[in-house]
Amino acid sequence: MKRSIGIWQLIGFGVSTLGGTLLHFLYEWTDRSPLAAPFSGVNESTWEHMKLLFFPMLAYAFVQSLFFKERGDFWCVKLRGILLGLFLIPVIFYTYNGVIGTSPDWINIAIFFVSAAIVYIYEALRFKKGDVKCAHPKIAASILLLIAVFFVIFTFKTPEIGIFEDPITGEFGV
Repeated sequence: MKRSIGIWQLIGFGVSTLGGTLLHFLYEWTDRSPLAAPFSGVNESTWEHMKLLFFPMLAYAFVQSLFFKERGDFWCVKLRGILLGLFLIPVIFYTYNGVIGTSPDWINIAIFFVSAAIVYIYEALRFKKGDVKCAHPKIAASILLLIAVFFVIFTFKTPEIGIFEDPITGEFGV
């Protein structure tokens, strides 16, 4: 399994970035369907871009978990990796935006891809080293599901703070 971890992570990167890219447009493609809204980008806010990384990574993690059943550290590694990605997107975005003062689309797209790449590399290293101690894998998986619930809730009941604000329209949520 150790040899195939790199392949799994490379496939995960492809699935997550392709999935996130498709989810970026899904809400508009479905004529703003409330069924698509919880999982797709409903505006251009930083929060919505975090959602585009989160849901494909979570879906891939559930598929991958079927093949990594013998790994007691699986859900703890995935929790750490996904949290890393959710941290990187706003940190990189607000750092470069604060320095440059503008937000070109190509940099925003690059942030998404770079964050996903860092996550999958981080997870691959943790899986190969086996250095993550995971006493409660069900709690780790439950935390990921709780994060998913927050993404859904905040799509419809959006706090009016900066990370949720669409920089183009100034609106929040749907």
